[in-house]
Amino acid sequence: MTSGIALWVVLPYVALTVFVLGHVWRWRADQFGWTTHTSQLLESRWLRLGSPLFHLGAFAAIAGHVLGLLVPKSWTAALGVSEDTYHLVAVGAGTVAGVMVVAGLALLLARRFVNGRVRRRTSRMDKAMFAMLALVVGLGMAETVGINLLGPGYDYRETVAVWFRGIFYLQPDAELMTGAPLVYQLHALTAWVFLAMWPFTRLVHVWSAPIAYLWRPYVVYRRRSAGRTAARAGR
Repeated sequence: MTSGIALWVVLPYVALTVFVLGHVWRWRADQFGWTTHTSQLLESRWLRLGSPLFHLGAFAAIAGHVLGLLVPKSWTAALGVSEDTYHLVAVGAGTVAGVMVVAGLALLLARRFVNGRVRRRTSRMDKAMFAMLALVVGLGMAETVGINLLGPGYDYRETVAVWFRGIFYLQPDAELMTGAPLVYQLHALTAWVFLAMWPFTRLVHVWSAPIAYLWRPYVVYRRRSAGRTAARAGR
């Protein structure tokens, strides 16, 4: 029971604390390093295919996690969504999103470690981040495909989702996770470790998306008059 409390009560709060304070420290101490450290100039052909696949799949997977973990089972039932319908949509969409993430990540990893110039620009933290990310994604695919698509299935909304919401209510129930299948436990643990690593990696760039471009005024370009151009040329 002590190990259960350490893993399912203490660890999430430690990871969340490191996540928040780590970003504050990174912003105050390393603003010039707050970037993707892009290597597009070194190689763009594989990046052009792998990056959209990975990012679109990741956005879809995150949306699925939000729906599955944060929306209670009673809410979807109140909307008239049956359990079979929810399971079909969740597994189908999750499998498509997972395949996109795996394919995109495979291309990005192959590009990074096969191309010599890109490999030399890969730091130790990059390697640790990619390794942990691949582990999180692999365990997630094992859940979706191995258990819920090809296997007997598992209703995580009655255990994992309740425990996850309890973290934000300051009432996490460790017993809900200790009774979950091992692959779900490993997926959750690696996800918390990955979250704690986040502020110290290139992933901080996701908080710097140029959202202001949506409402900033247009840039107006003015052409110099012919008279002023000739005068400047004469001088």
